[in-house]
Amino acid sequence: MESTIAQGDAAPVVNKTYQPKAFHFHGKAGEFFKIWVVNVVLSILTLGIYSAWAKVRTNRYFFSHTELDGHRFSYLAQPLQILKGRIIAVVLFGGFYLLNLFAPVAGLVASLLFLVLMPFLICASMRFNMRMTSYRNVRFDFKGSPWDAAINFILLPVASVFTLYLLLPWVLKRMDKFIVDNTRYGNKAFNTKITSGTYYMAALATIGLTLGLMLFFGVMMAIIGGVGAEAFQQDGATSALVTIVTMGIYLLFFTFIQALYKSIIRNYLFENTELDDVATFASSFQFSSLAWLQISNIVALVCTLGFAYPWTKVRTANYTVNNTQINICDDIQPVIDTIVEETSALGDEVANVFDVDVALT
Repeated sequence: MESTIAQGDAAPVVNKTYQPKAFHFHGKAGEFFKIWVVNVVLSILTLGIYSAWAKVRTNRYFFSHTELDGHRFSYLAQPLQILKGRIIAVVLFGGFYLLNLFAPVAGLVASLLFLVLMPFLICASMRFNMRMTSYRNVRFDFKGSPWDAAINFILLPVASVFTLYLLLPWVLKRMDKFIVDNTRYGNKAFNTKITSGTYYMAALATIGLTLGLMLFFGVMMAIIGGVGAEAFQQDGATSALVTIVTMGIYLLFFTFIQALYKSIIRNYLFENTELDDVATFASSFQFSSLAWLQISNIVALVCTLGFAYPWTKVRTANYTVNNTQINICDDIQPVIDTIVEETSALGDEVANVFDVDVALT
C-alpha cells in the first residue's frame, strides 16, 4: 500500500522527442552587392560615421534571410547604439595611444586600467550581440560575469604561457564553455558537456598539419628563394611577384591550419550542446570543403580587388547554414509561448536603452 502511494506521488517522467529541422539561407549575392556598395560609399563620404548604419543593414539582411522551421531570425540593434559603442571605443583607444606617445608612465597606468576593463568590455559585447538577436519574437541573452571573463580570457591564457602552452587547449575549451553556458534563449539556458580531450586532439592534429605544411612550404620557399635572389638583382617587377607569391604561401599555410582546427572543434562543440527542453545541435564542417571555401574566397577577393566580398560573404553563410543541423522538441510551441510570457517587456526596453556595441567590427 505504501509503495503504491509512493509510486503515485512520484513525478511523471516526460520523455521529450526531437525532430530534425532544416536551416535555409535565402540571401543572394546580387541583392547583398547593392547593399554593400551603398554601405561602402556612404561610409567613405561620412568618414566612417555611416559604418554603424552599414553594420545594421548588413546584419538585418543576413539574419532576416536565415530561416529555421518556417521562422526567420531578426537583428534588433539600432544604428545609434552601435555608433555610441564605436565612439566609446575610439575615445578609449585614442586616449591610450596619446598617453603612450606623450606620457609613457601614464600610458602604463592606462594599460593596466584597460586590462581591468577588458572583461567588462567582453561581457558587454557578448551581451549586446545576443540581446540584439531574436527568433520567434524571443531574444537571446548572455549572463557571463566579468570575473569569469577575466579568468578565462586573461588570467588563464597568461598562465598557459608559463607552461609552454601545454595548457592552451584546456584554456580554449574553458573559453568555449564559458560562452555557451552563459548564453540564453529567453529563459532557457544553453549548456555544453565538453572535455579537454578533443581540444588536445585538435591541437595535435594542427601541429601535425603544421609540420607537414612547413616541410612542403619550406621546399617551395627554397625554390622561390633561389629564383628571388636572381630576380632582386635583375628585375624589380619579378622581385615584387616573388614577394607576393611568398606572402600567398604564408596565407595558405594559416588558412589550412585554421580550417582544420575550426572543423574539428565546431563539430564537437555543436554535438555536445543543447538548449534546455528546446533543441539539440549538430555540425558537419569538413576540413577539405572549409579550406577550399576560405582559399577560393581569398583568391576571389584578390582577383576582383575586393569587389567579390558580397559573393564570398553570401557563400560563407550558405556553407555555414547548410552544415548546421538542429533537432527541435515536438511540443516547441508551448515552450515558446512560456518563454514569451516570462520574458519581461521592460527588460527588452532596458536592453535597448543601455546596451551599446563596444566592438569596432
